[in-house]
Order: sequence, then C-alpha cells, then structure tokens
Amino acid sequence: MLRRRIGGPTGPLASALSLGTLPFGTTVDEETSFAILDRFVEAGGTLLDTADNYAFWAPGGTGDESEATIGRWLAARGPALRDQVLISTKTGARPTVPGTGLETAEGLSGPVVRKAAEDSLRRLGTDRIDVYWAHIEDRTVPLEETVEAFDALVRAGKADVLGCSNHATWLTERARATARAAGMTPYTCVQQRYSYLQPRFDLGLPETAHVHVTQELLDYVRGEADMTLMAYSSLISGAYTRPDKPLPEAYDHPGSVRRLAVLGEVADELGASVNQVVLAWLMAGERPVIPIVGASSVEQLEEILGAVELELPGELKERLDTAALGPAAA
Repeated sequence: MLRRRIGGPTGPLASALSLGTLPFGTTVDEETSFAILDRFVEAGGTLLDTADNYAFWAPGGTGDESEATIGRWLAARGPALRDQVLISTKTGARPTVPGTGLETAEGLSGPVVRKAAEDSLRRLGTDRIDVYWAHIEDRTVPLEETVEAFDALVRAGKADVLGCSNHATWLTERARATARAAGMTPYTCVQQRYSYLQPRFDLGLPETAHVHVTQELLDYVRGEADMTLMAYSSLISGAYTRPDKPLPEAYDHPGSVRRLAVLGEVADELGASVNQVVLAWLMAGERPVIPIVGASSVEQLEEILGAVELELPGELKERLDTAALGPAAA
C-alpha cells in the first residue's frame, strides 16, 4: 500500500489510508475486529485510528473498548507486529461521569493529558503512541498548559507525532505558534470531518462535536510543509450507497446533486464503486488527505482497500474538482 510521511518530511511513514477502529469491541465483536485488523495489515495498511472514548455511547460502552481491543490484538499477534503499525489515539473527549456525554468531557488540562496518555498506553499494551491527538478543543485551559503537557509526552518517548482534531484553524495555528515560541513540539497533524460532498455551514451537522474542513483549513495545510490532514467520516456513514442512511440535512443543497451526478459518472467510467472514487479523490489532492475509514466486516474492508489501487486520471479528477467548486456549492 502507498505510504505517506505524516507530521512533516521527517515524520513516520504511514499507509495512505487509515483504518478507523471506533466500533471495535462494541458494535463489532472481537473476532470480527481481529479479522479486519489482520486483513488491513496483510494488505499493507499501517495506520490505526482510535480514541480513549470509543465508543462510550454504544450500549454498555465505557470508552475503553476500541483501545483495549487493539491492545489484545497486538498481544495475540506477537511483539514484532507493534513495529509494523502506527497507533493514532486521542484524549480530551472522554466523559468523566458515566451516562453523560461531552458536557463532562475530560478536557485538555496538564494532569488530564498525562493521566489519559498513561491509561491509553495501558489499554493498548504499548510503550508509545505514534500519533497523539487533542480530540476536541478545551478553551477553559490555558493553551500553554496543554501544549506543554503534550510536549512532555514526546520528550519522555511516550508520544511521537502530535495532532489536534475538531479545532478551529485559528486555534490550531495559535497552538503551533505557542509551541514553536517555547521550543516545544507543535501539532503537525489535523483531523477533521471531510468528504467529497460538502455541507452547508449555516446548518449544523447531526454529530454536534464534529468540525468540518473549511477552505481556510485547506489553504492553511497547503501553506505549512509539516502539516498532515486526516479526514474522518470520509464516507458519511454509508450515505453515498446505502438507502437506509440518508444524507444529513446539511448536505441537502443543489451542490450535492451536481456532485453526486458527476461522482456516479466517474465511478461508472472507472468500473469502481462510488465509495472507492470518493476515497481516491481525497488521496489524490494537491496535498493528499489520509482518509480514516471504518469497516464492520472484512467484506466492507475489501471495498475500501480497492480505493488505494484506483487510479484517478487527470481529466476525471478535474471533472470531480470542477463539480465540487461550482457556484451552487455556496
């Protein structure tokens, strides 16, 4: 599988596609989770994305499940496998009161970041986190305190690359500037919601904690050589292909109609699925995006893996780009 450096020109090599493991241990059982992980690695995939709160909202979920499932898989497959994969996990959005949501999120204070990292390392059964993320903003804590806590993990060898997810672009830049000014490790990855279809920004997404990629963020990433953009909800929870998964209201506008028509035409011409074309488009950008895609079966994963080998000729990519940038997208 194609590799890309993340977090700058000296960062680790990661697969061009990341496996999202959010449902592992809750809505996807352990046997199936292990089979998906095995197939992803067999296909050359290396980047596994999780968090310390996946999936607390599932029936019986606590937030431990995804990390703990990956930890048991690593233990079952032997120590050599750990050096073949990159583990990406997050802190900041785990509820502190059972039965509640983000209103009691742990946040990004220094003590919380330090403890959360130790807890994640224990669940994962590893001594390091390859990409460690501030999962959501926490404007109640001085930025310097958060930046210092993440930097201390890097200096201790417990984290390598740092990133922020669901942050405003200005806050991402302020955090990076704060780190650089103090000689500390800056965020060099950003993870936001992003796909081929674009939502209206005057309507909220159904997942209220999600922050969508903006043109400002794309412009920022293009101008920062050390920044890597990763995209979650790349397939909008199956809405491209599943009749039982209608598009959220924010995507209901003329621009989506035009994009979907062009997307279908390109998929037909390539003999590929719509999902594969969406992922190929993300990976073929001027600054390629690393899509984070979940699967609940090996069969679903096989379709996803097909996107990595899909070549998107220049003329077809231009058609997709033109549809995406047309006037009705506003």
